[in-house]
Amino acid sequence: MSEFPISYQGLVYPWQCDYMGHMNVMWFTGKFDEASWHFFTQLGMTRDFLIGNNRGMAALEQTTKYLKELHAGDIVTVRTHTVELGNKTVRFLHEMCDTSTGEAVATSELLAVHFDTERRKSVPLPDDVRQKAEQLQK
Repeated sequence: MSEFPISYQGLVYPWQCDYMGHMNVMWFTGKFDEASWHFFTQLGMTRDFLIGNNRGMAALEQTTKYLKELHAGDIVTVRTHTVELGNKTVRFLHEMCDTSTGEAVATSELLAVHFDTERRKSVPLPDDVRQKAEQLQK
């Protein structure tokens, strides 16, 4: 994954850990969600683009695999790449690594749809977004 751009970097805070002392699954999901918005921005779907064009992105499915525990003070890096590109959808994979060891600690694969926020209907991804998504495809 190292050849793909960083979509998130952050710290595991003590308040993100549960009574067993490791980062709770809800915080993995939150960090992956932030990575998704960075990934969309890297594709050209910035906040201004989405609002200005009455467009949105919504998750249709998400599968997360937990590989190793994280603890308070751990620094994580997420890198993201395109897995599959549809006409109106993009499937992408996040890989979260412990920054100090480089070890993968979790992955999350998502399928997202591009839609018109006024009509509440899916619409094709713009050509420039598709081109950027293809460049990030494994």
